[in-house]
Amino acid sequence: MPDLGDLTDRPPRTEFLGFSPPLLGDEEKAEVMDTLDSGWLSTGPKTELFRQRVLEYTGASHAIAVNSCTAALQLSVVAAGVGEGDEVITTPYTFASTAHVVMYQRAKPVFVDIDPVTCNIDPERIEDAITPRTRAIIPVHYGGYPCDMDAILDIAKRHGLKVIEDAAHAIGSEYQGRKVGTIGDMTCFSFYATKNMTTGEGGMITLEDPELAERLTVLSMYGISDARNIWSKRYSPRGTWFYDIQELGFKVNMMDIQAALGIHQLAKLDDFTARRKHFAEMYTQGFADLAELIVPPSGDPKNKHAWHLYPIRVRADMLDIERDRFIEELGEEKIGTSVMFRPLHLHTLYREALGYEPGSFPVAEEAFEGTISLPVSPKMTDDDVLDTIAAVQRIVAKHRR
Repeated sequence: MPDLGDLTDRPPRTEFLGFSPPLLGDEEKAEVMDTLDSGWLSTGPKTELFRQRVLEYTGASHAIAVNSCTAALQLSVVAAGVGEGDEVITTPYTFASTAHVVMYQRAKPVFVDIDPVTCNIDPERIEDAITPRTRAIIPVHYGGYPCDMDAILDIAKRHGLKVIEDAAHAIGSEYQGRKVGTIGDMTCFSFYATKNMTTGEGGMITLEDPELAERLTVLSMYGISDARNIWSKRYSPRGTWFYDIQELGFKVNMMDIQAALGIHQLAKLDDFTARRKHFAEMYTQGFADLAELIVPPSGDPKNKHAWHLYPIRVRADMLDIERDRFIEELGEEKIGTSVMFRPLHLHTLYREALGYEPGSFPVAEEAFEGTISLPVSPKMTDDDVLDTIAAVQRIVAKHRR
């Protein structure tokens, strides 16, 4: 890669660059039209094909296709036996879904602060948070970089806890040569519109335990027995109207319209990930001389980063503006950004329900106060990244103390 150097003289953009637009092609469009023409729109043959393709890609033994990662997490928490009065350890530096699903069970999410470099849950703090009520750990692979799973799994094994991976950012990530999706007891993926691959809305649970997989399948469709391939068992020429509801399940199945996108998005995922990595390397090089910024780590070379996010951290002590004004000026430069995440313990719900206060998790708070997630999408071009680098360089130069 050529030396990017000082790009402050690069002309500003004239069109707005969206934060993370999906990249869809003719293959996805044709597959969706084929689904519409087939007359089968809900869970059916394309969902089953997509599910099988995810198994092939991850190397997992079992998978359950659902309509969101939130649904995947909720089913996993239920299947892990979490109930009223129980506790689940997770990170405050995540989206609400991770903790909401615990509270849906009238259980308590117990937050543990993060590693200051990776922004993943800090394994050294997990053990101190375990009590007799603890049932599971939910690590979140922040931005697509895997958590320290060996340490987490060791803690879980010694205390008899389930590990439910929130891999909303991590389809395509690898940990110590293993694909994320084959490591914890259950792994939950997101295929939301901004993720590394998309089905519009959608999610998947992967796991190894066949009995747990069967229960998750039943839970995903009202608790109906024999829920797998229910489309063919109830509505094919050899189907039957009869069914039995075994337990209180949910209605969170994936539709064939969603799976039609996923079939082709998954086939492109490795190319998408390579493109994201290329952009991340450009960003890191473009910011190499800016002491006012902290760039995300590439991490252990044995791990594969999916680069769902490229979050920089602004060092406000070296600038005459705060992070929020930095974001406003990037918007004036027509660069779309996001902030991921405002720690959960700072939100009203978690303060009032769980008694957390500002200052409870200082590492997560410090990360949040400086973080800006820059655009990174396979739909982007090198020029888009260069424009973003130039905009960031100009703002730093303008406000450097």
